[in-house]
Amino acid sequence: MTAPGALRVLVADDQEIVRTGLRMILDAQPGIEVVGEAADGRRAVELARRLRPDVCLFDIRMPGLDGLEATRLVAGPDVEDPLAVVVVTTFDLDEYVYGALRAGARGFLLKDAGPALLAQAVHAAAAGDALIAPSVTGRLLGAFAVAGPGATPAQPVEPLTEREEEVLAAVARGLTNAEVCDALRISLSTVKTHVASLMAKLGARNRVEIAIWAYETGRAGGAAGRRG
Repeated sequence: MTAPGALRVLVADDQEIVRTGLRMILDAQPGIEVVGEAADGRRAVELARRLRPDVCLFDIRMPGLDGLEATRLVAGPDVEDPLAVVVVTTFDLDEYVYGALRAGARGFLLKDAGPALLAQAVHAAAAGDALIAPSVTGRLLGAFAVAGPGATPAQPVEPLTEREEEVLAAVARGLTNAEVCDALRISLSTVKTHVASLMAKLGARNRVEIAIWAYETGRAGGAAGRRG
């Protein structure tokens, strides 16, 4: 039985040794409990819809249905009640990361990320935040801003304020709310207000979509660093 208040996690990976390792790491973390495992994408989607976990950890390369399509089916733009998905993979490939984020994932980690970062990503996703492996954040989003999907990014429904531009740049760098708070020397509630305003103005569903928009429009550069 799941401990009261614990985050319920579903793990999907085609390698049993990886699933076992992720379960051991996560079950050892306070406030996290693995409630299901899947060895392929179709089973992952089935369990996700039935169990409604707080967070799904999906590998990308799985038989039958890959992790990107599984993510799209449980967290994509057309899903009425999307689940939180973090993609955990061995492959540090730009097209995989970008595809995962476009499919609705709230995070992307490499399997060598370590227990602390894995737990942080689970908590972030469950809270509606997002965490992308620091080693890939700027490189991949910046690359796809140049060579990416090709569609013209939507314009905000209202112009962004100077402070919103700063928060935008900080989010694009992968900073959490607390880190944005420290970087810009503003309160946590103010950061949350600005993030909510950015989501409304950009039509973004989450922080990852805010970050993608920032890179696609060339606005991910130094705004966050202007104020000490």
